[in-house]
Amino acid sequence: MARFELKLPKMGESVAEATITNWLKEVGDKIEADEAVLEIATDKVDSEVPSEVSGVLVEKLFGKDDLVQVGQTIAIIETEGGEISTKVEEAVAPEVVAEVEKTVEAARESVAVPVDFSDSDKFFSPLVKNIAKEEEVSIAELETINGTGKDGRVTKNDILDYVKNRGNQPVSAATTAIETPKVAPAAVAQKAAPVSLSGGDEIVEMDRMRKLIAGYMVASVQTSAHVQSFIEVDVTNIVKWREKHKNAFEKREGEKLTYTPIFMEAVAKALKDYPGMNISVDGDFIIKKKNINLGMAASLPNGNLIVPVIKNADQLNLVGMAKAVNDLGGRAKAGKLKPDDTQGGTYTVTNVGTFGSVFGTPILNQPQVGILALGAIRKMPAVIETPEGDFIGIRQKMFLSHSYDHRVVDGALGGSFVKRVAEYLEAFDVNRDL
Repeated sequence: MARFELKLPKMGESVAEATITNWLKEVGDKIEADEAVLEIATDKVDSEVPSEVSGVLVEKLFGKDDLVQVGQTIAIIETEGGEISTKVEEAVAPEVVAEVEKTVEAARESVAVPVDFSDSDKFFSPLVKNIAKEEEVSIAELETINGTGKDGRVTKNDILDYVKNRGNQPVSAATTAIETPKVAPAAVAQKAAPVSLSGGDEIVEMDRMRKLIAGYMVASVQTSAHVQSFIEVDVTNIVKWREKHKNAFEKREGEKLTYTPIFMEAVAKALKDYPGMNISVDGDFIIKKKNINLGMAASLPNGNLIVPVIKNADQLNLVGMAKAVNDLGGRAKAGKLKPDDTQGGTYTVTNVGTFGSVFGTPILNQPQVGILALGAIRKMPAVIETPEGDFIGIRQKMFLSHSYDHRVVDGALGGSFVKRVAEYLEAFDVNRDL
């Protein structure tokens, strides 16, 4: 019998860790090659980890909700063959292995107790939680930090300042909690579920994705000064052109031709004209992005939203853009996005018109500084200027809603950018070849 180490696979260049959300197999279960053993989640995407070999699961090295680094061994599978072994004891004497295991166990017992945020009633943003975990700041310490955010919430700068001055602070009862685990009495070990006073209401706990989205949205509002600019756009030429070409495009490419890739193309062009919108903010520093990576809000099977990213969108022609949009949108609906599909975005577009909204005021996808909402296309009476004079006609119109971070984007830039997008859309060539 050989023992195979199942490791957390690489999930993309920008993904370094994942959280175990569910074990699909228990110790003693038989596993076939390519069969899913457990479910994991990054900060945005859920996926499964399959086994590379057939065998029996003999050991699980991590539990549910544990954070695992890419490349770490998460389980041991016992196989029939004798060639796949990667365990240390097969190459090292048993007495040496035993000594190493004792040393490792002693080291585990000496480390600080990990932060358990379930013991706190206070809200902490995902960014603050991550910093706390990395810096080994206990929940008791975190609760003592005086937050400068809205309603006294702890911000990124608050916890960084605390960590910076940590060594200069006197030891208090709160800080000594690092050394002693917080043990709750059995009666209050778990928070009681809220009770409906009327007796007729249904109380449902948020799923993991909704909790993450809630945390991101609150953190974004706390971080950035949101400002909106709105502009109305005549897209009659685009509507006529799409109606003319959509059937031929689907027959030739096997892909549907929607409005989204046309809008994405215009946004990518405008970002090249106004690179000040293609930036991010890190504390007091502005990061000017080299690549234009467009995020597009898409629906998940459970009804939540996710933002997959079209990498180097400015380098795609309209056919390539349509294929990228359809691919990411389709995999999002099927729940098959990879973690790296949602990383690296520099600007985001959301189509609120899909749900019939005329316009919206979207929240920034941090650390980006802009997000564009596409409103519903509607037939509207409009004044049409001609050499013979003005007259009223029926036109296809929509609103563009541009939210931007007023900390680094002023109204002139934010307004000019969305106006440029509108100009590209209104100047769309109705005789354009596809």
